[in-house]
Amino acid sequence: MRKILFLDTVHSILNERLIKHGFECINGTKFSQEEIQAVLPEIFGLVIRSRFTMNAEFLENAHQLKFIARSGSGLENIDQNYCKEKGIQLFNSPEGNRNAVAEHALGMLLVLLNKLHIADLQIRNGVWNREANRGEELDGKTVGIIGFGNNGAAFAKKLRGFDVKVMVYDKYKTGFGDHFVQECTLEAIKEQADIVSFHIPQNKETKYWGNEAFFNSFAKPILLLNLSRGKIVNTKDLVNALKSGKVRGAGLDVLEFETKSFESFFEQNLPEEFQYLIAAENVVLSPHVGGWTKESYFKLSNVLADKILEWDREG
Repeated sequence: MRKILFLDTVHSILNERLIKHGFECINGTKFSQEEIQAVLPEIFGLVIRSRFTMNAEFLENAHQLKFIARSGSGLENIDQNYCKEKGIQLFNSPEGNRNAVAEHALGMLLVLLNKLHIADLQIRNGVWNREANRGEELDGKTVGIIGFGNNGAAFAKKLRGFDVKVMVYDKYKTGFGDHFVQECTLEAIKEQADIVSFHIPQNKETKYWGNEAFFNSFAKPILLLNLSRGKIVNTKDLVNALKSGKVRGAGLDVLEFETKSFESFFEQNLPEEFQYLIAAENVVLSPHVGGWTKESYFKLSNVLADKILEWDREG
């Protein structure tokens, strides 16, 4: 029987559907790396999130491995070239949490514009300050979306209920513009945008795209949203842009300083740039949960099951 090793916890629907299809599923979520390596030679498929890096060294004994299924969108922890060379099929499930990410992005944007995070804290501390918490309306603004994959397209869809101009740049896609979404160059976004939202994968090309030169290239001060990957934005440059006013506010669901184990985030020595962010009233933070809803937890696994079973039937 073909064995599937689960290295991270995902919704049980994936396990259930794979077993029903005839696979044997092994719970390796508490396995050490040594225990994983001991069983890896007989494993047909791996189900992962981000606990381990799938590089050549990790996979060298996976002689029967035919696929790696990543619950979520990012594949940056997988050596894709090695997998291609070895004929290992890769699956991910960005369709499963795109709606969650889009709603979270919209929520962060509305919180920033209406200063809800500040007003809530003040009220809880006995401060009633209406004028200082006067908000701004989203209507009439220009939103620049960078990346029009699953998450970027879903965010654009959520904005349809507002009277906004949506401009989208995607280096690898064309022909997606319609009556609501304006397909454009990055330069056009820099000239017109009031709000910029990153929805791109992390790779050599995109790492630290949000840097000093990027922030300084905008014609107007912008609100920045990042719900992609933390290292898309250079935090030191962002802090300087916040101080100078080039960026007038930021909503960050992801941070440059994230480790593989999210739970150990505060065990590291965090730099002064992070201290600035947590003290800044024009910054809203969340712990990489943009795509992490009750509904997406199920959908991420169900989408993976769809893809794996379709691939297996066709093979």
